[in-house]
Amino acid sequence: MQDDLDEDVIFIKDAMSKVPDYSRVTEFIPGPGIHKLKLKFDIKKLRNCLKKLQSKNKTQNKKNEYGFGVFSLTQRPGQKEWTENDLSGRYWIRGDKHYKEEPREKLIEEKQFSEFNPKLKGTYFEEVYSELIKRFPIGRMRILSKGIYNCNSWHRDPEPRIHIPIETNPGSLFIVNHHLTHLPADGSVYFTDTRGYHTAINGGEETRTHIVAALAYEQIKN
Repeated sequence: MQDDLDEDVIFIKDAMSKVPDYSRVTEFIPGPGIHKLKLKFDIKKLRNCLKKLQSKNKTQNKKNEYGFGVFSLTQRPGQKEWTENDLSGRYWIRGDKHYKEEPREKLIEEKQFSEFNPKLKGTYFEEVYSELIKRFPIGRMRILSKGIYNCNSWHRDPEPRIHIPIETNPGSLFIVNHHLTHLPADGSVYFTDTRGYHTAINGGEETRTHIVAALAYEQIKN
C-alpha cells in the first residue's frame, strides 16, 4: 500500500468515510446562469394544453433521429413554413479535439418572430405568451421535447432563454457552464443564460418537454 501520508491516499480515505448527499438532486438549485423567476403558470393547464396539441399534431410532434422534437409557438408574421435554421438558429460549438470554437447555422433575427402561431389562438399557450411579452422581448418561442437517455450538444447561443418545464423527470438536468441543476415542472419559469456554454440532459425514462423562449434583447458585443 502507498504511504498513508500520500495526499491522494488521505483524500480518498476521507471521501470513503462519508456518504455523498444526494437528497436534493430532484430540487432546483440556483447558480450562475440559472435563476427561477417570480412569475408562475398553472401546470395543469399547461399539461392539458400540451396533450391536446400532441393529439392534433402527431406528425409535427415526431422526434427526429436524435430524439429531439420541436413545435413553434411564434413565427414571422404570415409565416407558413419553417426551415431547419428557423428551428435551430445560430450557435457556437467546440466539437472536437482541437477545442476551437466554430459557428453553426445562420444567425436569426429573433425580433422577426413577433406573431403567435394562429393555430393555437385561444389556448393556454397564448395566455402564457401574452404574460411573457408584457415583461420581456420574446423571439422564437417553441415547445421542445427530448427523448429518454438523450443529450444536446455542448454549445452557446447568441441570446438567453426562458424555460417553462411541462413534463420532466428527476434525470432531466440543465447545465450552464459549470452549474448543473434539475428544473422541476411545477409551473415555474426559469431564466437560463444560454450565452454561456450549456446543454440539456434527459437521463430519465420519460420524455422531457419545455416551453423555451428566446429573449430578443439587443446583444452585448464581446
